[in-house]
Amino acid sequence: LKLQFLYLIALSPPGPLLTMSITSNPNSTVLKATENDVQKMLACKVHMGTKNLTSHMERYTTARRKDGIHILNLHMTWEKLMMAARAIVAIENPADVAVVCARPFGQRAVLKFAQNCGVTAMAGRFCPGSLTNQKQEKFAQPRLIIVTDPRTDHQAITESAYVNIPVIAFCDTDSPLTHVDMAIPCNNRGKLAIGMMYWLLSREVLRMRNSIPRALPWEVAVDLFFYRDPEEVMKKEEEEKQAIAAPVVASTAAPA
Repeated sequence: LKLQFLYLIALSPPGPLLTMSITSNPNSTVLKATENDVQKMLACKVHMGTKNLTSHMERYTTARRKDGIHILNLHMTWEKLMMAARAIVAIENPADVAVVCARPFGQRAVLKFAQNCGVTAMAGRFCPGSLTNQKQEKFAQPRLIIVTDPRTDHQAITESAYVNIPVIAFCDTDSPLTHVDMAIPCNNRGKLAIGMMYWLLSREVLRMRNSIPRALPWEVAVDLFFYRDPEEVMKKEEEEKQAIAAPVVASTAAPA
């Protein structure tokens, strides 16, 4: 067994080697969720499911409220998040990882995740044939696909099954798990929940790559991953312009 372990260490790249050495100790708390991380997930309602529950997602739920909403197990959510981060780090070229999101609430988070981790973002409508039709301009051959919602991004999952590409998906209590290789149980409908999950995933990926230290907090704010309504952004810009212009108008109107 020791010879096999040394052989695996010799063949492993530096990033996954560090992860392997950390997780080999069962008493290690490095990859466990901190109290701050759990509070952030609770504040963003990552644990809130839906009233519907599929048989495959039943294992990830812990309780059901009086109004019928199912509650997800955050411990299993964190474990699956760490497993997904290790799978992403194991791929040598980050551009070979594709992130798909057709839902407007998650497109900003996908673009920020791609910007920080170097993966390929497919935000917006997924063009059919992007993974199977070689004559298309947007044809791609990723080694791993991350999906925000298995129901809205079903086309990408179906095509990945044709070409044998593994799929990581953020799954709610009513999400179908057909052709999904790794399901991360979480709330994939909330604006804050999607941004928080992508922020945590990108932070753990960078930590496992040794790009950022694990002892220090990540300098990138989670607010950058949240969805922003274009109308609200325009209103804030107009209010800022009016606030800046108001003192100028008052000074020019004042008598000499």
